[in-house]
Amino acid sequence: MALNRDFVGRTYQAGAPYEVSRVKIREFAAAIGDANPIYRDPEAARAAGHPDVVAPPTFPIVFSLQSGGEALMDPDLGLNLAMVVHGEQRFEYTRPVHAGDELVTTATITDIRTAGRNELLTVRSDVSTVDGERVCSTYNTIIERGGAA
Repeated sequence: MALNRDFVGRTYQAGAPYEVSRVKIREFAAAIGDANPIYRDPEAARAAGHPDVVAPPTFPIVFSLQSGGEALMDPDLGLNLAMVVHGEQRFEYTRPVHAGDELVTTATITDIRTAGRNELLTVRSDVSTVDGERVCSTYNTIIERGGAA
């Protein structure tokens, strides 16, 4: 069954702001195996010109899909989660994510298309501070395998 193309252009707001902590950044850096000291040591981060420890570039995946999750779970979309795999992910930054940031995310379904027997769905998540400063946009494409005939 094809995904519902009426969902293209729909935007979803995240709930509460995501509070970025040094602990979460350190845990994420450890999980991806990146020992860069600016991810762990405030002094190293300040020496590199940052106000506090910096999150690795892929860190926003931790919270950016939360606002789009509502759409993915909507039965009217027609997404079979049992058949979903991760397709692509990319990030466009205005500035790095730092410990102490309080971030909000708006997610928009930007594309649904068929590729062979698969359905591809792309979600753009725009991340900003609670004060409205743009931080980054994430782009995530998921693939529903065997979704189209």
